[in-house]
Amino acid sequence: MSAGKLKGLVTVVTGAASGLGKATATRFAKQGARVVLVDLPNSDGRQVAESLGENCVFKAADVTKEEDVAGVMTCAESKFGRLDVAVNCAGIGIAVKTFSRKHGLHSLDQFSRVIQVNTVGSFNVMRMSAELMAKRQCSELEQRGVLINTASVAAFDGQAGQAAYSASKGAIVGMTLPIARDLAFLNIRVCTIAPGLFDTPLLASLPEKVRTFLCGTIPFPPRLGDPDEYAHMCQAIVENEYMNGEVIRLDGALRMMP
Repeated sequence: MSAGKLKGLVTVVTGAASGLGKATATRFAKQGARVVLVDLPNSDGRQVAESLGENCVFKAADVTKEEDVAGVMTCAESKFGRLDVAVNCAGIGIAVKTFSRKHGLHSLDQFSRVIQVNTVGSFNVMRMSAELMAKRQCSELEQRGVLINTASVAAFDGQAGQAAYSASKGAIVGMTLPIARDLAFLNIRVCTIAPGLFDTPLLASLPEKVRTFLCGTIPFPPRLGDPDEYAHMCQAIVENEYMNGEVIRLDGALRMMP
């Protein structure tokens, strides 16, 4: 992979129907990458892929299911011949306190579901992507592939009600370095981005008063992040071959309040 060039790279992006995943798929496609957009069957993933041109294809999948992710890898290999980059953006979040007098106990099923999608789903995509990347021949110092995960500032500054979400994202942070070490012999790099408050569909649904308040908590720039800024960071990670085993906060110096 030549620094500064995404053209020709084969990329899998999960959660690609909206938000950070859509922005990443869009940026990569516009710069000449070939992209497999992955999202749930009832998402807008197919329409997004069609809008990005013939070098993009949609593959419906649940990242928590082994057979679904295996199908994504088969799609990438049969359509484009290999895999160079995988970006994990698929994820869910809930806001539930561990215990409250009004609502009682945090549901164990809810907690498990968030861990399953965010943590296990990311790991599932990583391990299968690495297997496909390993097939490509390369020289001793040439990288075979790049794996990029999405954590959150909640991994470090989790707020009240974020026990499940923070745990799931903290686990992604925690597995970044060991997996980078696991895959170093294959010349595969692993990095994680921990975004702050971004202008995704979830935040777009909030009242303007709330959005204004949230922007005021960000030191500089005092605004929500643009999803393309996340995508730009993905590009930077791909292009900078010395970036490995690292977690990058992308948050305008935000530190979340309790």
